[in-house]
Amino acid sequence: MESIAVSRYEDASLALRNENLAQSLYDEGAVIMQDVLLTLHGDQHRARRTLEFRVFRRDFFRWYETEVFPRTLAETMAPYEAAGRADLIDLGYRVTMNLTADFAGIDRPARTPQETAQLLKLVMTFSEGATLVHSTRDKDAVRAEVRAALAEFDAAFLKGSIDKRKALLARFAKSEIAEDALPRDVLTVLLRNEDKLELPPEILRREMAFYLQAGSHSTANSTTHALHELLAWCEKRPQDRARLESDPLFLQRCVHESFRLHPASPVAWRRPVCPVSLAGGHRAGTEDRVVVDLHQANRDPAIFGADADVFNPHRVLPPNVPPFGLTFGTGVHSCLGRDLDGGVLPRADADPATHQLGIVPLFVRTLLAKGARLDPKEPPVRAQHTARPNWGRYPILLGR
Repeated sequence: MESIAVSRYEDASLALRNENLAQSLYDEGAVIMQDVLLTLHGDQHRARRTLEFRVFRRDFFRWYETEVFPRTLAETMAPYEAAGRADLIDLGYRVTMNLTADFAGIDRPARTPQETAQLLKLVMTFSEGATLVHSTRDKDAVRAEVRAALAEFDAAFLKGSIDKRKALLARFAKSEIAEDALPRDVLTVLLRNEDKLELPPEILRREMAFYLQAGSHSTANSTTHALHELLAWCEKRPQDRARLESDPLFLQRCVHESFRLHPASPVAWRRPVCPVSLAGGHRAGTEDRVVVDLHQANRDPAIFGADADVFNPHRVLPPNVPPFGLTFGTGVHSCLGRDLDGGVLPRADADPATHQLGIVPLFVRTLLAKGARLDPKEPPVRAQHTARPNWGRYPILLGR
């Protein structure tokens, strides 16, 4: 097997859009990623994505951003504000996990700190299983932990969520309730279309677990990277701290620049489903692996300039190149939650008061408004359980 690296921006973009290259980065994490949306290919992927995309319409994101997220953020941050400190990794997971559970369709009936802690522990186990290829731990031990977590998740959260939605769908079928009384989430969409999809219980369980870990893991890490970049930026340019709090479009642009530098996955692996020709004259067979280096592609000086390795929200980009580069992918496997996380790209006449910023810019904006800063007694620590360049602990102080 030959491993073919693709690292130039244009070449990487072409490879991601090539429908003859199937997702393969998560093969080692099949214990949780087998047959979920992200790892499907071809007609199966298209059918499930089409259904699930009904949840991810832009009007839904706007409603979520203005109505749901502020309440969840305030509720989750309150005890940390009272304490005057937080570990941003822990806080980020708690905020984004609850939001992800809402649009995935996982109910938390008790709404207690204990219930949140239980689900958070499960989600972090799912995240480690999904990124198993980069784990530095014993991989069979991680798989065993994931299987146990899936069983606990099923009993404690998923079964009740399914039963509730099936009861509502039965009432809807009898015209006892209107369609707008049905939950607007992924689980409801899947249950409503069971006859169109092959979704045995174990695949449905993994699909829900995948949504929980993907939404919370990537968003929590992206928030931490963004705050880190902005705190360093403001140390050099203190005059920009006030601008970040008063100019939401500039703040969003800064977060997009952080997305570019810190893609949730630094690489994308693809497996050819038939022999394919790649840029540079390479030809990949079905036994080969195509490694799309998103970290390097997003730092391609031919696209992002001589300072492509540096955080610079003022950089000028070529036409049709998004400020976050290829972080959210492109083509059939582009991230469904891109607009939820990062908002929409502003037009020249965008109104900051009504523009959809995305939950990561809003989260970072709130942190800055609450006086978030590094704790001089506890510097951040990189994660040790994974080869991905993420933070393991990120202590911050809150309050002016």
